[in-house]
Amino acid sequence: MNKSQLIERVAEKGNISHKKAEDLVELIFQTMINALAKNERIEIRGFGSFVTKSYKPYTGRNPRTGDKISVAPKRLPFFKVGKELKERVDAS
Repeated sequence: MNKSQLIERVAEKGNISHKKAEDLVELIFQTMINALAKNERIEIRGFGSFVTKSYKPYTGRNPRTGDKISVAPKRLPFFKVGKELKERVDAS
């Protein structure tokens, strides 16, 4: 499922206009993005949790040339699946 399909499903299930569903989905995603940018944890019971993980700088290797390169420290989003979602997917 992609974002436009999610919007369509929300509009159908919520019996709301496509524009309202699009605004709702966009608001949810933007709120989640802002929370992760502030290093906040997001937990949706039965679905999973989103956190940011910090990675230290390290020396990597360019796969084409083999040259050593310096990789800067970074923070990346990480999703951990919830127990209920894991069980429902596994049962399918």
